[in-house]
Amino acid sequence: MEEIYTVAKAGKYCNVSSQTIINWIESGHIEAYKTVGGHRRIKKTTLESFMAKQGIPIPEKEPQDQLKRILVVDDDPIIVETLVQALEEDEHDYEVISASDGFEAGLQVNHFKPHVLILDIMMPDIKGYEVCKKIKSNPDTRETKIIVLSAYLDEEKFKQMKDNGADVCFSKPLPLLQLKEEIARLLELN
Repeated sequence: MEEIYTVAKAGKYCNVSSQTIINWIESGHIEAYKTVGGHRRIKKTTLESFMAKQGIPIPEKEPQDQLKRILVVDDDPIIVETLVQALEEDEHDYEVISASDGFEAGLQVNHFKPHVLILDIMMPDIKGYEVCKKIKSNPDTRETKIIVLSAYLDEEKFKQMKDNGADVCFSKPLPLLQLKEEIARLLELN
């Protein structure tokens, strides 16, 4: 099966930023496709063909997956797209995926093993307190940092979410810059 790269992994392979890869894709220099969640993916052979044409040296070894993984869980596609794009283009080169419901989120937490979970707790099939408690009580996922989003949280509910394991709580509309700073702080990247 052909190897597929994320934007961040392609950037590491070419020794350029994720934003440069995105620019090359958007200007038609590199062919890519989007996943259902809106994430860009590039075939390794396509990337290497582009690199050869441009005279970019092809590394002998694969880039190591040391990227921090972020899972965005929200049923609003506009919020998901905004967050995914902002984080994929961040200077820290995150690997970002999304889930639009509680079932998919549960699968992705176990499979993708995110370092950070950004969770909208006002989704129809999600009980935010239970999700936080479950993640923090599982030895495999207890180190996952949880950022809770909601349009309807007051100080009391924020406190309740933190008591159940949320690391940070944000009200919508989302302060993107503050969110990015908080993620970098939680992951000790600053």
